[in-house]
Amino acid sequence: MGLRPRGFLADILTFLRFYSRLPIGAGAPAPLDFARMAPALPIAGAVIGGAGATALIVARICHLPSFVCALVAVAVVVLATGALHEDGLADVADGFGGGATRESKLAIMRDSRVGAYGVLALCFTVLLRVAALGSILERSVTMAALALVFAGALSRVAGLAPMLWLAPARADGLGARVAAPSREAWIRACVIAAAIGLAPWLAGAGAGPTVVAIVAAFAMAALVAKLAKKEIGGYTGDVLGAAQQLAEIAILTALSAA
Repeated sequence: MGLRPRGFLADILTFLRFYSRLPIGAGAPAPLDFARMAPALPIAGAVIGGAGATALIVARICHLPSFVCALVAVAVVVLATGALHEDGLADVADGFGGGATRESKLAIMRDSRVGAYGVLALCFTVLLRVAALGSILERSVTMAALALVFAGALSRVAGLAPMLWLAPARADGLGARVAAPSREAWIRACVIAAAIGLAPWLAGAGAGPTVVAIVAAFAMAALVAKLAKKEIGGYTGDVLGAAQQLAEIAILTALSAA
């Protein structure tokens, strides 16, 4: 089935309203339907990554050091998403690290407070993202900007992978309310995200690191899914956020090794 331009654009805007706080207009609220809408997700993710890329370029024009430019770019991405995925990662770290039983892990993950495991997870992962992006920036500002766009697209597709492999861990959580993407829709989303990877490849990242970045992103999502199955018997919205974060780190790290 082909993509309908108007419907596809509406799906992108729906994802942007859900995944970000970007000023894209109010619009009528629309429910998420990953089973149908998944191919629009990498485009929405690329737009979010583009916000960070714009900040990176502006910071570079101001002659800021590479590490500072990378920190500004990552901070803008976090602000653009309202720390949605970071919150999920922190909750998973606290729940899996601090809970003794499945029920206690799920209860901790639902608690809005952040514990030591969550704080440490956020510190380490933000530092990894900034360091990897700064390393790419040392070689090319264009490559670094496109790496952010690519990571924004592919990591969000990879972040949906646990929905295909696991059942919802809660009967009343986000995972139970939102339909998982069909395999056909998810594969199309993967193809679109991989195509966006041609940009950093052509900008100098190289074919090898780009392929490694794609494989590493899904490997990290698989690792999160395997851990979630062991710890809580399924996925939650927090698990999807953690998968996205680790996939993004894997992408930037792979590209930094080019």
